[in-house]
Amino acid sequence: MYRSVATRGGMPTDSGESGVVTLDQVPSWNDTDQRSSFLYGPGDSSTPLYFSDPLTSSSGLNSGIDGMVSRFPVDQDINGRIYLWRGNPWNLEVDAVVNSTNESLDEAHSSPGLHTAAGPGLAEECSALGGCRTGMAKMTNAYDLPARKIIHTVGPKYAVKYHTAAENALSHCYRSCLELLIENGLQSIAMGCIYTEAKGYPREPAAHVAIRTVRRFLEKQKDKITAVVFCTSNSSDTEIYKRLLPLYFPRDKHEEEVAISKLPADVGDENGETVIDERKIRIKPLPVLSSTTTNASTTSVDIPINDSDSTLRRSSFHVDAYLDPAFMSLMKDPDQRRKEQWEKAAQAQNGFDFAKLLGFGDLGGPPLSAAEEYSLHSRYFAKANSLNLSEIAEMKIVYRGGVDSEGRPVMVVVGAHFLLRCLDLERFVLYVVKEFEPLIQKPYSIVYFHSAASLQMRPDLGWMKKLQQVLGRKHRRNLHAIYVLHPTLGLRATIFALQIFVDGEAWQKVVYMDRLLQLFKYVPREQLTIPDFVFQHDLEVNGGKGVIVDPRTKYIYQRPSA
Repeated sequence: MYRSVATRGGMPTDSGESGVVTLDQVPSWNDTDQRSSFLYGPGDSSTPLYFSDPLTSSSGLNSGIDGMVSRFPVDQDINGRIYLWRGNPWNLEVDAVVNSTNESLDEAHSSPGLHTAAGPGLAEECSALGGCRTGMAKMTNAYDLPARKIIHTVGPKYAVKYHTAAENALSHCYRSCLELLIENGLQSIAMGCIYTEAKGYPREPAAHVAIRTVRRFLEKQKDKITAVVFCTSNSSDTEIYKRLLPLYFPRDKHEEEVAISKLPADVGDENGETVIDERKIRIKPLPVLSSTTTNASTTSVDIPINDSDSTLRRSSFHVDAYLDPAFMSLMKDPDQRRKEQWEKAAQAQNGFDFAKLLGFGDLGGPPLSAAEEYSLHSRYFAKANSLNLSEIAEMKIVYRGGVDSEGRPVMVVVGAHFLLRCLDLERFVLYVVKEFEPLIQKPYSIVYFHSAASLQMRPDLGWMKKLQQVLGRKHRRNLHAIYVLHPTLGLRATIFALQIFVDGEAWQKVVYMDRLLQLFKYVPREQLTIPDFVFQHDLEVNGGKGVIVDPRTKYIYQRPSA
């Protein structure tokens, strides 16, 4: 359905040659054929490809959305104006195409192939525009392109520390392009991915910003725009847009209900921009006061003047009488919430900390909200993608396995490899976030080998709580089970403490197993890469029952009969 299409005689072909493509040749988001290709695999109407996790089931869905209202309800009028196209925007016959460029608007940093297709006149006009600021947009003629105009915009550079500023700048890019389109009386636009690899913007977060910004803009200006075409140039971007478009442009009630539980906690304000409560200006209207209150509040005040023995007597109104005592207050006021957090932290430090007394670490502080957890996870994931964490990978503490008996992906954790004295815990958290990210999008399982790990130093529960917060709520929701092999009494006590002090939802899913044969009932042997010492440990602690064969080495561990 989504591939580069060239046209000959008005009909689409599979050749790689470029040609003019009209909008009636591009399927709209509401097309029935397109919908079936997204939701189901070829020739199979029973196996959904989109939303392939328990949230699509009726039982899981109803329990997750009771009482919740969709932030992006079904709107067929808007959906009919949305298109998804795999190919170059400048091959489309639309009113305007978007060029992602730099502040100098030079050819070297523009969308690849655009200047070649448009001809030399484009570079000359761009050089006369005087540049363009990040987040803004400027328009030129399209020259040899089938489009009428080209809108140039400058995407932001991405840094984890300033991720909110980058999100808002990117949102402003898309909004500026749409505003410029309307100002010039144009109605259709083809938009490529404005972010670039050179500027370090992660693909999926950028797609969220792009799609929600367009949705919010069309909610207000849909009568002035007939078509918005999202253009992708590679399969990665295409798959991302195919997954995310139903969240913001649901085509039926089912997709709308699924989107309620799949959307990020922060989907921006009415324009799609990220909102930070702490930066809001909260002002209440002045209250209506009686005349007696006003008269009582008018007094004479002596105001000393520096370097002079004289005083100035003048009447002054007490401002407090005209201001609401709850000035700059709001439900869930971020300033008040921050103060409460400090007070709770101070009480935890001064009071009796039962968890710390038992050696579990610092578990103080209030729980994070969904938006705070999402922001924390996003920062860690973006930073993990920017670092080389190969030294953590070589330690083989955490690595991908195959799938369990029901087809869920498996993550393997080896306790004996967790050498606390040799490990940078902060870099380890970054590595865990990076490795877990592909798995936690749908149901998955964890296999933990505690074999021969009882003498290793372990991080305290305070660190475990932080790791849980960084992984986020999606991890806890999609985690199916934690299979723990060879648990000791100390480990059982620790997990019990985790259930009480850290997170009951995730740690209630622990399944203890004393023998490898028990584990293989849940996760087939061929789906796991198991260290040799695990087999040996299993033989030592469970001697007398069963035979284990390691198919990698063909070594047979025969347990002596009782």
